[in-house]
Amino acid sequence: MAFIGYIDEDEASPELRKLYDRFRSPAGQVDNILRIHGPNPASLVGHYQLYETLMRARSGLSLVQREMIAVVVSAINQCHY
Repeated sequence: MAFIGYIDEDEASPELRKLYDRFRSPAGQVDNILRIHGPNPASLVGHYQLYETLMRARSGLSLVQREMIAVVVSAINQCHY
């Protein structure tokens, strides 16, 4: 499994800290899948926009169905995300 480092919130630049705050989960945390983009904040924004489009935009699939697809693909790829 690959390991990608991330920038902790207490080490984040002001720009990155704003993005972390913007994309914080309802539980108050920033998911690791987003934090790995810390060295390149523009990619963090792009990743989040892609995720939102795929998971929340108008579609013939419900959110639950999309999540189930994501879980199956992750399992096939042996990825815990």
